[in-house]
Amino acid sequence: MITCCIRYTITPAKLAQFEQYGTRWLQLVERFGGQHHGYFLPAEGSSNIALALFSFPSLAAYEAYRRSADQDPDCQNAYRFAEQSGCIVSYERSFFRPVFGSRDAAPSDPESATAEQ
Repeated sequence: MITCCIRYTITPAKLAQFEQYGTRWLQLVERFGGQHHGYFLPAEGSSNIALALFSFPSLAAYEAYRRSADQDPDCQNAYRFAEQSGCIVSYERSFFRPVFGSRDAAPSDPESATAEQ
């Protein structure tokens, strides 16, 4: 699994428009086989930073989504909405490999756990 984190610099006065943009993508990512974990809007601190997190089974599946999204009319409308509204100043994508597990579980071999970090 690969998780994409998009860090947006947004226009604070256009937060409502950015939220509309995000709502569109929640459904679009799912349509193309991804799992959307949500948009995270400013609450405290910096008022111009927002995040989106979504996952695909593999990098190849993510790349297939990107190719399909470039041709999809609903995706094109979402891109156009963001551009016309001016709600997004810039963005950057980062990719992560999630690690799941219990915080309470101790590693079976502490030396190997330290070596892997």
